Amino acid sequence: MDLLLLHPPSVYDFREKSILYGPVSDMVPSSVMFELYPIGFLTMAGYLQERGMEVRIANVALRMLTDKRFDVRRFLARQKPRMIGIDLHWMPHCHGAIEIARIAKEVHPDVPVIFGGLSSTYFHEELLAYPEIDFVLRGDSTEPPLHQLLLALQGGATGDDALADIPNLTWRDAAGKVRINPLSYVPQTLDYVDVKPELLIEMAIRYRDLSGVLPFNGWLRNPTTMVLPLKGCAYECITCGSSATTCSHMTLRKKPVYRSPANLADNLAAIARLSRGTIVIPGDLLQGGLRYARAAIDEIAARGVKNDVMFEFFDVPPVDFLRHIDAKLHKWSFEVSPESHDRKVRHALEGQAGYENEEMEEMLREALKLRCTRIDVFYMIGLQHQTYESVMETVDYCERLFQFGDKRLQAFISPMGPFLDPGSQIFEDPEEFGFRKLAHTLEEHRQLLVQPSWEHILNYETEWMTRARLVDATYDAAERLNELKRRYGYISEQRAKAVADGISGARALRERLNAAMANGGDPTADPKLRGEIARFSESTVSDKQELFWQRHLFSFKLPAIARVALQALRG
Repeated sequence: MDLLLLHPPSVYDFREKSILYGPVSDMVPSSVMFELYPIGFLTMAGYLQERGMEVRIANVALRMLTDKRFDVRRFLARQKPRMIGIDLHWMPHCHGAIEIARIAKEVHPDVPVIFGGLSSTYFHEELLAYPEIDFVLRGDSTEPPLHQLLLALQGGATGDDALADIPNLTWRDAAGKVRINPLSYVPQTLDYVDVKPELLIEMAIRYRDLSGVLPFNGWLRNPTTMVLPLKGCAYECITCGSSATTCSHMTLRKKPVYRSPANLADNLAAIARLSRGTIVIPGDLLQGGLRYARAAIDEIAARGVKNDVMFEFFDVPPVDFLRHIDAKLHKWSFEVSPESHDRKVRHALEGQAGYENEEMEEMLREALKLRCTRIDVFYMIGLQHQTYESVMETVDYCERLFQFGDKRLQAFISPMGPFLDPGSQIFEDPEEFGFRKLAHTLEEHRQLLVQPSWEHILNYETEWMTRARLVDATYDAAERLNELKRRYGYISEQRAKAVADGISGARALRERLNAAMANGGDPTADPKLRGEIARFSESTVSDKQELFWQRHLFSFKLPAIARVALQALRG
């Protein structure tokens, strides 16, 4: 194959370590190993396939999670790639990504290894200090530069001149000096790439590897897919590694770039031909203006998409826009992330996106009069000006939402973690915002990831809460919110008890780990703890199943999938 794309686990040797990762992944579909690979894998694979290249996606993290016998070295030894790509998009992968690169280079010493993603972009020079990494492609859109690099390498390029003109590339020249090419590929349209769902079927057939292409553990039961409408952001949330200021510095994107409504709708329709699962549109369509957002809804409706389409809003959406969605789409839902009920906390975090509780409540009441299938409201722990007391008051505020009396309205709370986003305002200037950053370099973050518990993995604390206090606030808030959900009938008595037992068990484990560390021990090497710890690093602050939409009896459209599979076999 021309390119083997590998998605690493957060910590490479997690199966041999006893680490309490905590509830850092409870609000995302994947596990604590963050086995959800970036959507860029699919856009890169589709772009290269259209140009005659063969690409394989291998979700190494998922294979390691679901198959105890899966051996990474043996798997790589069976592959014959011309180039190996590894994502370091999210910082929690920095341990696993580099370890996988090291093994890949040992197995295939002459095969170039390339890194990409936002975290790779931020740490591109430091990454080249690791001898197992040959190239880093920077930016949020690297399909054409990647194609150029593959062509150059396949053409036998060894001289520096052949690589000097590839945009967005960081590399080592013949003398071993790190060279940084200009970040000049910043496309002003996204219509040149697509998420092609049939690619997953074709790869599964071609390589006889179903789990290697699945997005996350449990996806077959909850086949949620995502379609990006834009890249960049118009908002200035200080914690975000994709905020307007961060993008202008790191990816040189001065303003968001959008897919055309027709192109976006075509992508949803392609997914809907194969799956009945929910399709998520993140990033807030309204950033492109009301006309753009309405046009996107109209195009989706025109293609007859029947899937539940889930929207994300960064600000309180106009009720008239919600009514437009309701009139046009068969099923729909949305989420908002006020992050805190506390006005001071929210406005410090979100800048111009800071809105008032009263505005949100009025919008929610109107939305609940419509046919939307669910509304998720997310809150966060570990923010500027946020005290332990403020966190508990946020949970109390959630009871106000439950009193609306409509179980379509959900509320969640989780810690911000495990790391501050590289390039975000608080990462760049933590003291200004009342944060203390506990890791600066890539290697320092790698070492944090193998600490015994998430209390010691966190790379920050604030003026208002230490790491220990952040952990206390998380478990106490989760306990209180779990009881509220039980009381208002959001979850069953059985599920509420399971979550409560998980929180209690996690607290006890934390104390044991802290005691072992205080005595100079290394609890990560204790095999007796592994199975016990694994039970308390997922669905701790809430049951993960609460994140997913109602399942269909037949989530997949088997005749359409069979046709794609047959074409793959014939090909």
